[in-house]
Amino acid sequence: MKIAYISTYPPRECGLATFNQNLVNALTLNSTYEADKSFIVAMNESDDLNEHQYPDEVKFVIRQQNQQDYLEAAAFINNSEVDACIIEHEFGIFGGNSGVFLLSLINNLKKPFITVLHTVLKEPNFMQQTIIKEIAVKSSKIVVMSKKAVLFLTSIYQIPSAQIQLIEHGVPDLEPSEDNELLQSDLFKNRKVLFTFGLISRNKGLETVIKALPSIVKKHPEVLYVILGNTHPGVVKHNGEEYRDSLKALAKKLGVENNIAFVNKFVSETELHQYLTACYLYITPYLNEAQITSGTLSYAVGAGAAVISTPYWHAQELLAENRGKLFDFKNDEQLAEIANSLLEDKGKHKQLKDNAYQYGLKLRWPEIGNVYISTLDEAIKMVKKPKRAIPPIIDVDSMPALNLNHVALLTDDTGIIQHAKFGIPNLKEGYCIDDNARALILSLLAYEQDKNQKALKLMPVYLSFIQYMQREDGNFRNFLSFNRNYLDDVGSEDSFGRTIWSLGYLICSAPNNSYQEFGRELFSNSVKHFKDLKYIRSIANTIIGIGYYLKAHDGDELLVNEINRLSATLIKAYRANKDGDWHWFEDILTYDNAILPLALLSHYEVTGDLESFEIAMESIEFLNSFSFENGYLNPVGNAGWMKKHGKNPVYDQQALETMAMVLLYYKAFEVTKDDKYLNLMHISYEWFLGRNSLHIPLYDFETHGCADGLQFNSVNRNQGAESTLAYFVSHLTVLKAAEIEFQSLSSPLVNTEKIC
Repeated sequence: MKIAYISTYPPRECGLATFNQNLVNALTLNSTYEADKSFIVAMNESDDLNEHQYPDEVKFVIRQQNQQDYLEAAAFINNSEVDACIIEHEFGIFGGNSGVFLLSLINNLKKPFITVLHTVLKEPNFMQQTIIKEIAVKSSKIVVMSKKAVLFLTSIYQIPSAQIQLIEHGVPDLEPSEDNELLQSDLFKNRKVLFTFGLISRNKGLETVIKALPSIVKKHPEVLYVILGNTHPGVVKHNGEEYRDSLKALAKKLGVENNIAFVNKFVSETELHQYLTACYLYITPYLNEAQITSGTLSYAVGAGAAVISTPYWHAQELLAENRGKLFDFKNDEQLAEIANSLLEDKGKHKQLKDNAYQYGLKLRWPEIGNVYISTLDEAIKMVKKPKRAIPPIIDVDSMPALNLNHVALLTDDTGIIQHAKFGIPNLKEGYCIDDNARALILSLLAYEQDKNQKALKLMPVYLSFIQYMQREDGNFRNFLSFNRNYLDDVGSEDSFGRTIWSLGYLICSAPNNSYQEFGRELFSNSVKHFKDLKYIRSIANTIIGIGYYLKAHDGDELLVNEINRLSATLIKAYRANKDGDWHWFEDILTYDNAILPLALLSHYEVTGDLESFEIAMESIEFLNSFSFENGYLNPVGNAGWMKKHGKNPVYDQQALETMAMVLLYYKAFEVTKDDKYLNLMHISYEWFLGRNSLHIPLYDFETHGCADGLQFNSVNRNQGAESTLAYFVSHLTVLKAAEIEFQSLSSPLVNTEKIC
């Protein structure tokens, strides 16, 4: 068996690095393991690749905050001979918000892998919970080290228990030394040593032990409290040695400064084992229960130490059945009482040590390593077959159920509110016609899909808002305050075009004649302004709206002339900017890009204009050439946009851009019946559900809203109208496409040559 390990690794001084090295050494002892073809992918905390002098078994280094390194690491592993991978997970060692960059690696990994969770949070935030769920979906097994962790994963993260493997924390395979040099050292000689080790930080609760020392020393003046370990690097970076100095000051204040000693170093496991077997009592005084795994506690039990601990989660399990003693958090009096009892009663002390030692035998690394080998062997055997690139039918059952609760929450009797703070409407930002136009389209789509009554009830709200925002001259305002005051005299061309789109769709798809006539009146009032449009996106939106209008009124010569004239403007822009392999309408791709070819397909659909069709298909292929790297949609980011012959800036990615891609590919599939566009449409839609560069869903399954954007290391957790409407319009468009595909399964495919 050949294994790749993804974790920190020595000489980096970190508990995870030590664990990983021990795991490597333990698996090396197994007869099926091929050490020469296994390797480490080491996590580096900085961009300096020479920060640590890694040993030869480290074949690849990931810089924590460099997302490209994660992709390259996946490629490196995929091209290697390894059979499987082990990922050691701790939120703090991976880059991006809550370590989200790890998802880039695992979603590109083609080898089976298991993930060892060193932390399982009881109250995860959105990102933390989402990341763990995504890891669980991709992992063959999730390994945890305590029963409490299993409970959390099943109840909080909804991970099936069958996917979870409980493997306790391994401990060194060492026996107490008959000639322990520490016992004769100046530190231990003639002393009863109370001992704590590990990286020092405030959450370790060391002050509780110091506060207990006066009561202990009063009865046992020979007691010395030894604290072994460096201050945590993060603490040193921000606060220096403030915490260590405060502990020294506290000891001096309590008169026990001669009964405490700091050993400021990172020791080897052999030396640590000597400390653990030489000490009289080992103490972990953590401040709260939220410690799902403690390597230091496991080491102490494995060494057969007499342990006193606060009742954090791992301690409750590991010290059960008289393998140690528990005292309440921050309760120095109770700690002193227990310590004095064990210092005085040698029988109780010996019983604790014996119980810990016997239990620790099954925690030794050789035995734990064999369990990991069995788990990896199972993972290799259950490798799933790759999915087909193009499914025969969209898997509608895998899509979230349609739930318009968040849309309804954002909507009052005036219209849909623009913005939200997280999932709560932000009334201060008021309303805009852009969002109410999109909301009208959404309500029409939802009613078309399944006669959705909530959508039907919301529909007149959005329609009346549009009517309220239309000026006497037929143009539209855009912004309205929460107290219904107009905030502009004339809206932007973009908002005008989007409104025409929604009115055209209403005229084509209205649920009754009353709505259709009302929409036609608003539409007709605005036609006089079509000639004044200058910007190609407002022109494109208007073309799409006219296209829908003409589907209901195909003999309207005025509107046919208008759509031809407006489309000619787009065609002229394309011809002027096309250059070599740059097949686009401008010398830059900015926002809402896909509506430009979508508009020309709409023109072709109602007029049969072949030039519009050819340009649309050519520009679609141009979009395709850079939008689907790594197998998922990367829409043009709005952080600088994409200049001619430049690179896609990728971030920040907007939901509106993705919706436009979904609508474009739906129209291309509808026109050509080519499954290629069905597949691209479905991939684009899955951007909302986590098939994106961060592998994090923007659709919130709890609120049923959609995050406002995908940033370089996180999602924008606000869930405003634009993004939420973009999701649901995309969702309903995919359902429409699924119906078309199902109906056409028995018919031969129509290719573009036949259409032309």
